[in-house]
Amino acid sequence: FLEALNGLLTLVLIVLIAIAGVLVYGVMTFNADGQFEDDRTFVVEPGNALTTVAQRLEEQGLVSNAMVFRLGARALDRDADLKAGEFNIAAHSSMNDILRELTEGRAIQYQVVIPEGFTAWQVVERVNADENLTGNISVLPPEGSLLPGAYAYRRGDTRESVIARMTEAMDAALAEVWEGRNADIPIETPEELLILASIVEKETGLASEREQVAGVFANRLRIGMRLQSDPTIIYGITLGQSTLGRGLRRSEIDQATPYNTYQIDRLPPGPIANPGV
Repeated sequence: FLEALNGLLTLVLIVLIAIAGVLVYGVMTFNADGQFEDDRTFVVEPGNALTTVAQRLEEQGLVSNAMVFRLGARALDRDADLKAGEFNIAAHSSMNDILRELTEGRAIQYQVVIPEGFTAWQVVERVNADENLTGNISVLPPEGSLLPGAYAYRRGDTRESVIARMTEAMDAALAEVWEGRNADIPIETPEELLILASIVEKETGLASEREQVAGVFANRLRIGMRLQSDPTIIYGITLGQSTLGRGLRRSEIDQATPYNTYQIDRLPPGPIANPGV
């Protein structure tokens, strides 16, 4: 019995030493400097599990052992803290450094820039061309509903989410401008203000001229004169989905369309572009 007990204790001791050895190896490996020489980027896709991330890190040579990375993350109770996005991984980062970056760091930010005066179609074309975004824009947004500007996003964000932020920004900007408007202007609704702003935007690309151009159109509205704006004719022809690429013909100026302000009274039925604030 004593011999059997002694043998059992010896076996238990060997097992404990082995476990301790594995733990020491794991801790040393988890905190050891990485072998890669240059800064790298690593993308955590939305919904990625720890197992998937660990395997991809090993495949890309950022960690030497996916299992050690996985067990280290779980030991530190960080396995559910992974953030989606693209992250910069500094050269020679340890597994611990990488885990900290993927759970506490800031994802790399990109930008899509929309110039003032772009039509909704042009905005969608630019957003669709950005390869760092995902998904499709299923419906063309209403003209004038997108606020131009620079919009930051993370790799993997959806195109629809960027368009939604542009829409929210325009709604907020229009409400603020309408609230602070001059009560004497001959405009009755925020929608009319947006339409007039889009015409001013397309009439001149110079900020210094906008006040004067807006004043001319406001005076014409005030006295019941037609706006006679060439960009409205062009929009009636192209609907904002191409450039005319030539001068207007006399027949086009004389043609009655809903957007031809040489032929209609007051404002056209909708904006002809996305104006800036």
